[in-house]
Amino acid sequence: MKTKNKSGKKNAFERFALFATKAAGSTAAFLMASGLILTWLITGPLFGYSDTWQLVINTGTTIITFLMVFLIQKTQNKDSIVIQVKLNELVAADAYASNRIIDVEDLTEEELDILHHYYQELAEMTKKSTDIKSSHSVEEARNRHEFKFKKTSNKKESRASVLDNKNNKIKPIKKKDGLTRKKSATKVEK
Repeated sequence: MKTKNKSGKKNAFERFALFATKAAGSTAAFLMASGLILTWLITGPLFGYSDTWQLVINTGTTIITFLMVFLIQKTQNKDSIVIQVKLNELVAADAYASNRIIDVEDLTEEELDILHHYYQELAEMTKKSTDIKSSHSVEEARNRHEFKFKKTSNKKESRASVLDNKNNKIKPIKKKDGLTRKKSATKVEK
């Protein structure tokens, strides 16, 4: 279902759904709903707690809940797609990430369990082999940022490499296990 017309503008329903979900999640909406319930409770004695009095609140809340389910679901579907696209871009941009992870949302639950187990093992190995007090330096982040936007003459240089601060050339960092990884340059103090 397309949500934008040919000029790239959002259609009326998408604009309404976005507005309604943002408004419904606001403090003002909560206070208005609370005020409405309080008013309904206060008017109970005036109407003798009649069936009609109860029917008003039951019908109103049922209709609002029914409609909000669809509005919220539409917004969540869009948010889910946006997050998935952004994550796919991150995976695709990392030289060491497996591109097989890009379409992971299409895997069966059993296949996802296998992947989850693999990444749990990887996390355990990382906990054992990494000093928890080390982190990346601000300098390393700045160098990576400059490298990302700097046009280089040698296109074969790896994005996973780090800039050597001394001579500003690309230099991969080798670890003991033979894998090329980022260098942890600074220590975090307690």
